[in-house]
Amino acid sequence: MKYKLITILVFTLSMNDCFASFQEDSTAYERQRAKVNRLLDQRSQRFGEFDASLRARSGIFGLKTKKDMQASIDILKEIVKTDNNIFKETKALLDFKDIEKQTVENKALESGSRITGYINTISKLRKSQEQLLEEVNVLKRQNSVYLNVLIIAFLALATVSFLLVKRKKN
Repeated sequence: MKYKLITILVFTLSMNDCFASFQEDSTAYERQRAKVNRLLDQRSQRFGEFDASLRARSGIFGLKTKKDMQASIDILKEIVKTDNNIFKETKALLDFKDIEKQTVENKALESGSRITGYINTISKLRKSQEQLLEEVNVLKRQNSVYLNVLIIAFLALATVSFLLVKRKKN
């Protein structure tokens, strides 16, 4: 029972370390995710601007001018830059998630091997304890045999002494 409590305590302490680093990683992941979401919002806003610029016709008779076209192109360039940033940040987010996954796997493997080591140690201690208990039982039996031999020897000595004393009196 005592060994089970020790094993549970060690496992709990190992997992606390894992959860603490997981919370740190989770916070950083959430910040990165918020950054990607802001970029997506910016893209959506710029796309709305681009759509509005496509409809803009400031020329004579409602025709599209070169200036209108250039404004649309400039907005489109900004959308492309934002898309590139989104791709870059999304890749960082995915890389971060892969690193987080690898870290969790490594911690689980490390905890598993540590627990296996503790279990092996506990098994060795149990075997050692069983051997010591067996040795104690053997020594108790030997002690009992020696005590019986000693009692028999004492009785034999007392009997011989008694007979010798009785013979001397006769």
